[in-house]
Amino acid sequence: MTVTKLETVTKTKYKVFLDGQFAFVLYKGELARYHIKEGALLEEAVRQKIWDEVIVKRARLRAMHLLEDMDRTESGLREKLRQGLYPEEAIEAAVQYVKSFHYIDDFRYAKQFIESRKSLKSRKEIYALLRGKGVAADKIDLAFEECYESEGEKDAIRQIIRKKRINLSQADSAEIQRLYGYLSRKGFRYEDIRQVTQNYDENA
Repeated sequence: MTVTKLETVTKTKYKVFLDGQFAFVLYKGELARYHIKEGALLEEAVRQKIWDEVIVKRARLRAMHLLEDMDRTESGLREKLRQGLYPEEAIEAAVQYVKSFHYIDDFRYAKQFIESRKSLKSRKEIYALLRGKGVAADKIDLAFEECYESEGEKDAIRQIIRKKRINLSQADSAEIQRLYGYLSRKGFRYEDIRQVTQNYDENA
């Protein structure tokens, strides 16, 4: 195959195109080491060596580093690696590598996400946030089953009322109506809102 183009990414990094197709990104020193320049022929054995020893290895290390920084969903990790210009095959190899060590687990991520937010957000809101992060619906549903007790939504409503410092015993109908509207927009069920507001004890 022929090196048809070298495209500058930074002062030290270049996109390498083989036979007209983007192949991978290499540093300037690696271009020299493997004798890669525009118009040069690249033997398959050398391309495979670059792929195994440089690209896939670098993608794995980058994935590990990203997960040290913060817990991520599989979708989020893939997107970060794409931003780093790793080819899809290298991204797949990196994802499978970290999965083998259980460094990414969308079910675990969903449970931690729910636990950290369920006191102030509705299930509907949390569900939408997790779907936006690429977590599969079935994993979110299972995580909800493990994280929510029957009072979970009502507890969240109580927390919001406390946070907003609303005195329900003295609130007029307009204030109550605004509270209902706010909580409804947050995704809480009308019946849960009604039960909490009618039986609310600010000292509980």
